[in-house]
Amino acid sequence: MEEDKKEIIEIEKTSNVENTKKQDKESKVIEEPKKERKGFCIASMVLGIVALVFFCLWYISIPCGILAIIFGIMGIKATNRGMAIAGLITGSIGLVVSILIVVILFIVTFSFGISGILDEVEDSNYRSYYHYD
Repeated sequence: MEEDKKEIIEIEKTSNVENTKKQDKESKVIEEPKKERKGFCIASMVLGIVALVFFCLWYISIPCGILAIIFGIMGIKATNRGMAIAGLITGSIGLVVSILIVVILFIVTFSFGISGILDEVEDSNYRSYYHYD
């Protein structure tokens, strides 16, 4: 009888051990290793610096600024957040400055064009009124 009790106790112990092993396997959270996003951080910083340096060349600065902002946002989750933040800031500044320059040049060019047209209209009205032709 005692032998039967010992066997039952041993069976319960082994089943408890197996149950805890199953629970451990099920309860473990599978963690993926953190992805290193150093490439995004470096690319963001380099493109931001290029956008800032070449702000006069809008066809270079605007795409580089946009890409610097995108890569900076993607690289923010990395361990090297400093480079990603630097890329975000320099890319944003380069983008804003080059857009401002394009807008200002457009406004100045448009105003010179309008003033030239108005001068021609004024001259033609003056000549027709006084019949200098």
